[in-house]
Amino acid sequence: MGTADAVVVGLGSMIGAGVFAAFGPAARAAGTGLLIGLVIAAVIAYCNAVASAQLAAVYPVSGGTYVYGRERLGHWWGFTAGWGFVVGKTASCAAMALTFASYAVPGPWWAQRAVAVAAVLGLAALNYHGVTRTVLLTRVLVAATLTALAVVVAGIAVGIAAGGGAAPEGLGDWRGTGGAYGVLQAAGLMFFAFAGYARVATMGEEVRDPSRTIPRAIPIALFVTVAVYLVVGVAALLAAGPARLAASPAPLTTAVEAVGAGGLAPVVRAGAAPAALGALLALIAGIGRTGLAMARHRDLPDWLAAVHPRYRVPHHAEIALAVVVCVLVATADLRGVIGFSSFGVLVYYAVANASAFTQPPAERRWPRALNVVGVAGCLTLVATLPWPSVLAGVVMFAAGLAGRWLVLRRRA
Repeated sequence: MGTADAVVVGLGSMIGAGVFAAFGPAARAAGTGLLIGLVIAAVIAYCNAVASAQLAAVYPVSGGTYVYGRERLGHWWGFTAGWGFVVGKTASCAAMALTFASYAVPGPWWAQRAVAVAAVLGLAALNYHGVTRTVLLTRVLVAATLTALAVVVAGIAVGIAAGGGAAPEGLGDWRGTGGAYGVLQAAGLMFFAFAGYARVATMGEEVRDPSRTIPRAIPIALFVTVAVYLVVGVAALLAAGPARLAASPAPLTTAVEAVGAGGLAPVVRAGAAPAALGALLALIAGIGRTGLAMARHRDLPDWLAAVHPRYRVPHHAEIALAVVVCVLVATADLRGVIGFSSFGVLVYYAVANASAFTQPPAERRWPRALNVVGVAGCLTLVATLPWPSVLAGVVMFAAGLAGRWLVLRRRA
């Protein structure tokens, strides 16, 4: 992949999950203050992005922060990052598949589950046949999503100009119901929307000239996504106000209906479906590469370390992931895993920032102060997530670390 392809992968990972799913929970936590939370999440994401880019330039191999943590901090730190990423993002895969199905097939639950399973199998098969096909489909999905969002924002603007919507009270209460804590909680939830930018770093072995391409692609993808989210967030708040967004399972649909543009609801659905597919496609690619790296170091079963001799993808890891996600899709409704996924990914990036902090001056592209802000920001957002998410995250990490300790003891 070149720079443009890498940017597309990053955009496909970010634009989708957050813009159609995260505004509702963030509005419940902070009201209009979700915009402040969005900016906070973007600043922390930028710190994480430059740390990941700086590390990827030195370690251009699959695995992302799992590899960086091993090399810079030690094996246990690398495992912690990799475990949080693989488990949290596997749940996110199931959530994205169900989100796609709920928009694409507004029918009975069993039909949605069947469509979600078909989506997982189809995208896994696409990934299996090589990263160039992955990038091509991601480019199409990103274009479709951005077009739909542009139409929605334009429709909201016309509706507000005609006298509809919640303006001016839609942007009135910046404190929300939770004060500063609520704003930080919203930032943690909105961080879920930015977690895809380092998917490029996890694919370091499939990028041309990684020391140049990755440091350019990650910030570009992040800045484009921040701009899109701010525009959409302001439009949705002006249209429906924070209370209606907080109560809605489909915030953007609620926003267009609030300004009398209910005819655009099919456009929202048409944008949400490819957005969820794009996020799912990038997630499968990123998890497969991290699983490959962990298997190479025997932190996951050796069987997962296989690379297809023709397509040059970690085909065993992607097959295993597809099976696990299909089981989750068929047996559980995981559309509420935003907080859980954020917990794992925030810990992942805290390790990334700590790893980048240890790099010598010759390897540095950005000041160490950004790494300090990144670590502090990630840990702060982890602590302010909803308590069920924090509890589930702690249990998940405890299980992984205890399991690794038992395996190492048995080997010894």
